[in-house]
Amino acid sequence: MSYPVLRNKTYFIRTFGCQMNLHDAERVSGLLDSCGCLEVASPAEADIVVFMTCCVREAADQRLYGQCSSCKSLPASPSGKRVIAVGGCIAQRDGEGLLTNLDNVRVIFGTSSIAHVADLLAQAFEDDERHVLTAEIDEPGATSMPWHRATSYHAWVPIMTGCNNFCSYCIVPYVRGREKSRLFEEIVDEVCGLARVGVREVTLLGQNVNSYGRDSYGSPRFAELLRAVGETGIERIRFTSSHPKDLLPETIDALAEVPQVMPHLHLAVQSGSSRILKLMNRRYSREDYLDLVRRVRERIPDIALTTDIIVGFPGETEEDFEQTLSLAEEALFAQAFTFIYSKRAGTPAAEMPDDTPHEVIQERFDRLVHVIEQTAYDFNQHDLGARVPVLVEGVSKKNARRIQGKSPKNQTVHAPVPEGIDPADLVGRIVDVDVDTARTWYLAGSIVGEAR
Repeated sequence: MSYPVLRNKTYFIRTFGCQMNLHDAERVSGLLDSCGCLEVASPAEADIVVFMTCCVREAADQRLYGQCSSCKSLPASPSGKRVIAVGGCIAQRDGEGLLTNLDNVRVIFGTSSIAHVADLLAQAFEDDERHVLTAEIDEPGATSMPWHRATSYHAWVPIMTGCNNFCSYCIVPYVRGREKSRLFEEIVDEVCGLARVGVREVTLLGQNVNSYGRDSYGSPRFAELLRAVGETGIERIRFTSSHPKDLLPETIDALAEVPQVMPHLHLAVQSGSSRILKLMNRRYSREDYLDLVRRVRERIPDIALTTDIIVGFPGETEEDFEQTLSLAEEALFAQAFTFIYSKRAGTPAAEMPDDTPHEVIQERFDRLVHVIEQTAYDFNQHDLGARVPVLVEGVSKKNARRIQGKSPKNQTVHAPVPEGIDPADLVGRIVDVDVDTARTWYLAGSIVGEAR
């Protein structure tokens, strides 16, 4: 693929939102690299500025508008012409509608048209028109494109796109489409190739990985996929996201029995009230969720269980919220991503009446955060005095002589680097850390033995 008009153009990509967006951004970057473009560290240095967007919460829209507006004050680009492009879920949702308020945007591409980004950009450099492509195109998607990974030791591996669940608050099925699974063998072959070039950890991606294969094979094959990926030579396997209603016993068995699968499960509960869960169209009850937690912990006692929780869903009462608090205390989450409900136009929940004052919702949110902080602290105490294998991701922002990495349970771990060792040489390697400090959001200790 060759686009002379793009050769030596500089580009910058800013990504908002989920891991799927991060993966899409790496594919866009790889495509631009293959066209002869050069990545730079800031929008001011870029001829091409790409925003990969998320529309799950209202704040993401506001960030996009602010970022695009700030580009108007940038100095002239190296080539004399700067093209601003918007991709991802907001682009898919709003399409040409974005052009009304974002008058400096020249390219808009949807979640299924990433492969055409170079064409759109080339056209934008050759004329002064605005180019939009958000139609779903039946051809190989982002997974077949060139890839510019952010790190050499970790890779995102999408196993499916889209979602069939239609939770009443969620815009994702409308912008990512229905579930579409990749071929089983294609995924395994990709991970084999990643292992051969030195990647140590993969994260399998899908809006609901537990239903992987249902559309293509008639029934879910996620447990089988975990076992197959575990035989590729990759050292660490993670996955996200995991819908509780589809977490099958065979998947729990694979979590327990495949040593490469890390002992961390992100299982979004969203609410502890069965009444609210029904309004959310989550298709499980409070009791179902807690029973699932019990069964997971019976097989994997030390697993780190993390979750998502929404506060202030339309119609949530104090009693509903108290049930969420008590579920959080009972489930003993290692971490939770907590959100105040954000109305998304086009979803059923956006039409539900609610007159709960914001200050009441904020007070509930603060109480929930306090509970999560306590359960997270309590969970980390189990590793005080333990020796933990840590995949080093970089150095601490506060101290260049301290490494930062992830434990198998996805805890952040800090440790000082012994004298005579360059911290940069440890990035992407695994070191053992004897933990002597366990805080709410991190562990800390001393490196022992040799890096591997």
